[in-house]
Amino acid sequence: MGWPKLFVAGVIMVLLALWELACRGLDLPVYILPPPSRIALVAVVKARLIGPHALATAMEIVAGILLALAVAIPLAIVMFAWPALERALAPFLVASQAVPVFAVAPLLVVWLGYGMASKILMAAVIIFFPITVSLLAGFKSCDRDLRLLFELMGGNFFQALRLLYWPWALPHFFAGLKVGVSVATIGAVIGEWVGAQQGLGYLMIQANARLQVDLVFAVILWLSVMGLGLWSLVGWIEGRVVAWR
Repeated sequence: MGWPKLFVAGVIMVLLALWELACRGLDLPVYILPPPSRIALVAVVKARLIGPHALATAMEIVAGILLALAVAIPLAIVMFAWPALERALAPFLVASQAVPVFAVAPLLVVWLGYGMASKILMAAVIIFFPITVSLLAGFKSCDRDLRLLFELMGGNFFQALRLLYWPWALPHFFAGLKVGVSVATIGAVIGEWVGAQQGLGYLMIQANARLQVDLVFAVILWLSVMGLGLWSLVGWIEGRVVAWR
């Protein structure tokens, strides 16, 4: 482990220690602010309760990522191939992110019901934007001399896309995908807050109504681990797919 990682780990440990000491020194009630030790204990002890809800949320997130990829990659390619289409669609892409998520979530629940479909679509709406923008930026950043070389060699657009543009844009694509998976939990959880029968967001609402603040924090801990796990998985895949970097 390098010095930067050791420094970050040390800062986290110090903050957790200060949190623990503040809770115990001020004798704060658990339903106001539980100490980290209690949160970790509840996260483990209540694993049987949290686990099924975490699985439901994880399925929504993974499905949302796949749906976002199915939309973002073709959309970025089409917008790169036809710049006029990019100029026409750009306002709609920005508007999809400018509208507050809480304003859209109730509509999706009404249209798609309380099942997983509304949560999957909510997660996909949040994820697809950074992937689309990053991939499009990667295509545009391709070296001009290499573009001219492909044209002089008689290569068509699809050959250039496969052999030049796509490999060139892969680092940008993975950068956008990392951002997307990092915020993927937001869409799924907000959808579960608005209306659901299972999931970590649903469990948080139930625990909060009963003043089980330690359980709420434990669920947040599980969500954080899920987000870090997805981010690390994308980084691992990137290290093998873009090994030539």
